[in-house]
Amino acid sequence: QVQVVESGGGLVQAGGSLRLSCAASGNGITINALEWYRQAPGRQRELVAILGSSRPTNYADSVKGRFTVSKGNAKNTATLQMNSMKPEDKALYYCAADWIYYGEPSAGRAWGQGTQVTVSS
Repeated sequence: QVQVVESGGGLVQAGGSLRLSCAASGNGITINALEWYRQAPGRQRELVAILGSSRPTNYADSVKGRFTVSKGNAKNTATLQMNSMKPEDKALYYCAADWIYYGEPSAGRAWGQGTQVTVSS
């Protein structure tokens, strides 16, 4: 079983910064990518950033130049540094882990519960 936990959400003023963290865990798994998504009320979930082990980091156009995804200090962790935040960044932010288990070859994606980010104008 793969578990994903996000943390770091909260309330920030427009123009401010916030840092989210993601940690994925599971016995014997290999994490190929940690991805950040967000979903605002009434809108579809959208990809924010991808941190892959063997592919380039990628960002949604709406956050390029403002958000930075990077590896955390511990294995299978990632952070999303969000700067120059805008009211439209308000959403529930999710971390997803793309995993592979070589013991009984299988793969999948595990999702965290999400962390709320609110940006006041």
